[in-house]
Formats: sequence, C-alpha cells, structure tokens
Amino acid sequence: MTAAARVRATAFSTLAVLAGALAAGAVQAQNYPITPAQRATAQQVASRGVPLSELAPNAPDTYVVQRGDTLWGISGMYLKRPWRWPELWGMNLQSIPNPHLIFPGQTLYLEKDGGYARLRTSPGGSGDETVRISPRTRSDSLVGTALPTLKPHLIEPFLVQPLVVDELTLEQAPRIVATRDERVIMGNGDRAYVRGAQGHPLELEPGVPRQYRVFRNAVALKDPVTGEVLGYEAQYVGRAELVRSETTAAAPDDASRVEVVPATVDLSGAKEEIRLGDRLLPAPRRGFVNYVPRAPREEVDARVVSLYGSNTVSNAAQNQVITINRGTADGMEAGHVLTLLTKEERVRDKTDSERAMIRLPSEANGLAMVFLTFDRVSYALILQSQRPVQVGDRLVNPE
Repeated sequence: MTAAARVRATAFSTLAVLAGALAAGAVQAQNYPITPAQRATAQQVASRGVPLSELAPNAPDTYVVQRGDTLWGISGMYLKRPWRWPELWGMNLQSIPNPHLIFPGQTLYLEKDGGYARLRTSPGGSGDETVRISPRTRSDSLVGTALPTLKPHLIEPFLVQPLVVDELTLEQAPRIVATRDERVIMGNGDRAYVRGAQGHPLELEPGVPRQYRVFRNAVALKDPVTGEVLGYEAQYVGRAELVRSETTAAAPDDASRVEVVPATVDLSGAKEEIRLGDRLLPAPRRGFVNYVPRAPREEVDARVVSLYGSNTVSNAAQNQVITINRGTADGMEAGHVLTLLTKEERVRDKTDSERAMIRLPSEANGLAMVFLTFDRVSYALILQSQRPVQVGDRLVNPE
C-alpha cells in the first residue's frame, strides 16, 4: 500500500472532521467544502510540517509505537501543543485525516529540514511507508489494532449514558408501569412491564429495536451566562431488552371490554435502582469511536454548563467529563480541543485604604477535548488541568 493510501490527513487550518467509528471494521468520515485559498494554504503547510519551535524539548528522533499508546499521548511526546498533530504528521488534501493508520509495532521517524519538522513511518521519507505489526496482531484487522485517540475507558461509557433531549421526548417515551410481585424498585435480572405512548404500543417486530436504555429525571441544562435552557439531560439508570410485545386482551370479567397487556422487558446493567415510571429509549449501536484532536476552525467562547455526576461533585479534574454550552448548531465537532480558563475572580484589595473590590483576570487552566455533541451542548473530557474546573469556567480556542 502506498504512502498516499496510508497517510490520510489534512492541514490544521482546514481540517475535516473524522468521527472514526471503529464499528464493523470501518472508519467513517465526512468531507467539508474547501476554498481554493484554503487549499493552497493547507498544501503549503502540509509540505513543510511544523516549525522546530513547536517540538517538545525531548521529542525523540525515532519511536516504536507500543500497545497502550494513544494518539494524544504521542502528540504530547512530540509537540508542545498536541492538537497540532495533523501538521506534524504531514498532510495532503487528497484524502481524509486518518491517524488510525498508526499501529503498535510501527516505528515513527522525526524528520527535520529547513527549520520545520515532520513525522514519517519510513526513514527519510523513502518510498512506501511500511507498517510493522508484531506476530500477536499479524492476523488482526489493521483498523482494529490502530491507536485510539484517548484511553477508551475514559469516554466509552459516556457515549451511551448521557442523553440530551428536548422537553417532550422523555415524557412521550415508553414507561415502566409494573413489576412481578408488585415491587417498586428493580435491578439486574428483574423482569418489568412497559407501556408505550398512546397510539404507539411497544411491539416486538422486525426492524423495531429490542435493546433500550432506561432513563429518568430530565434535568435542565442552563446556559450559565444567559440562563437559557439548552436541553434536558436524562439520567441513565440501566438497560432493558424487549422480550414480548405490548398487546390487548378482553377483560376476564367483561369480554366486551379491552384491557392493555403491557410489553415485557428484562433489565440489566443497572447503574442504580430502576423504578416505576422510568422511561425507555432505543439504545444506540455500540461502537468504539475515535477522534482526530484539533483546534476549531472558528472562534469559540464557551462555558462549562455542568460537571457530569454533579449531584455529588462541585469540581472536576483531569479525566473527568464536563458539559459545555456549545453544540453542533455552533460548529462544535468531536475532536475539537479547547483551552480551559478559570473564572474571573473578584477579591478585595487589602492594600487599598478603601478596600476596593478588584477583578482578577482569567488564567489558562488546561485543555479539554469534545467527544460527544448534541444540538446546543457538547460533552468534553478534561485532558489537563492545573486547578479544579467549575461551572461557569470558559473554554476558548487553544493558542
């Protein structure tokens, strides 16, 4: 396979989105329109790489990719600003950015020339770029062995757990109405009975989902600046499998009267107690998702709306998840890296005889990467933080 087929990336200034879902052995991506001026700039950047001043002080000349490595980790090994990884990798606009073609056992070579640096998978950029896979993975799919952007366990649960809905979606979803033995609280292995919305019974038919997620308590997500409700976050409590359709039957005491026979579901994966009244929504197809870390093309000025699990925590730190007040409607995409800023703090000037109040400026506090987007909000993983992250903290484009 040629280098052009292996190295699929584009320039930092005009990056396309890669929502690289590693499901069914495929990597899916989207293309975005690029103007001639943007293309020319990108091709210039692609041909030269990044300035040497952007390299991390101890960037290695060669590195053999190890199992357990991540794209973000290798980016930080080579660059002061890891989100500039696509430039270092050496892009062209003939294809889509695809760092998933970096594998354990592959050797990376740092090439320096004319004040710029590029990273290759063959020394001196010679010929086709060869992937060297260890015997253990020789029979595996290359897509399956490619490096993830982040440690999968950090974000994978959030790809199915939080759900942002409009005000009516949860109210109109099928609901748990009864259990065996008239219990109010349920857990793993329990059987429950569910009714669909009026006129929409829950039926076990071809093409109808069998796997559902169980939710409760749609909590309003409010913009910390305007107070506007951006959506409702439903609380994930477990999973349910549909095993019998909802039907109707004649009442035993009056054959002319029809009674509802609710659908039957089996519960599993309970994160906490499942209760009567909890709602069911179809489960998304589960897959391993990967991202290209990069800076947004448009200017971003976002705020932290909530800390996931904020019922028990008031501060968030590295490897925790936050919700921000920007979504797909604002141009946010999975993979966008943002700088976290502390809130402007008001303090009293103790050196002033009048003890006047002053406002301290915001300070850079770390980095976060968006990994899940909805219309008006997104979820982001805190990659680095020096101080605790709080609701109301700002997120802006990385410098």
